[in-house]
Amino acid sequence: MCCAGSEQRLTCTDQMMLFGKVSQQLCGIKKLPWSCDSRYFWGWLNAVFNKVDYDRIRDVGPDRAASEWLLRCGAMVRYHGQERWQTDYNHLPTGPLDKYKIQAIDATNSCIMSIGFDHMVGLQHVEKIRLCKCHYIEDDCLLRLGQLENLQKSILEMEIISCGNITDKGIIALRHLRNLKYLLLSDLPGVREKENLIQVFETALPSLELKLQLK
Repeated sequence: MCCAGSEQRLTCTDQMMLFGKVSQQLCGIKKLPWSCDSRYFWGWLNAVFNKVDYDRIRDVGPDRAASEWLLRCGAMVRYHGQERWQTDYNHLPTGPLDKYKIQAIDATNSCIMSIGFDHMVGLQHVEKIRLCKCHYIEDDCLLRLGQLENLQKSILEMEIISCGNITDKGIIALRHLRNLKYLLLSDLPGVREKENLIQVFETALPSLELKLQLK
């Protein structure tokens, strides 16, 4: 209930900080044992975390909006000119919107999923992406990455580790990242055609260092 004359409204920043705190608390709760109902709930909640707000991207720019998305989902980002990883949603740096450009993304144990990948459309400076134990990452995510012209130019390194929903189809899509210099593939049970992958990347990206740790 609101009392006349005493109503207080949260600013956009206050709302985002509150959301960040709530999401961090919920990520801690996710360590509890799962039931069938809880899986549906967390799937729904993670979809909420990944939802793209195009107005937000327009207002604050692609790097800030993508940073908020990634940290909201439990990932980390590092900006050009900085050594420190940004891990806390509520302590993202402030300042000119064009000052902080994402250089690296570490999505280890995060809940990023394909519906959130439109956040990456405007990113122009990402050089490294690490996807490790990302349960919602599927082939469609890698297909999307391979289609984004900005990322085709900028990405130099990728690591994909223990992502059980990735298959050969998704990995092969990375051949479109034409400046990719290093690709680590490890513990990917859905990737089965090792020799075919080697041939594809030798043809498409002859200077690529391809490191395979597959069964």
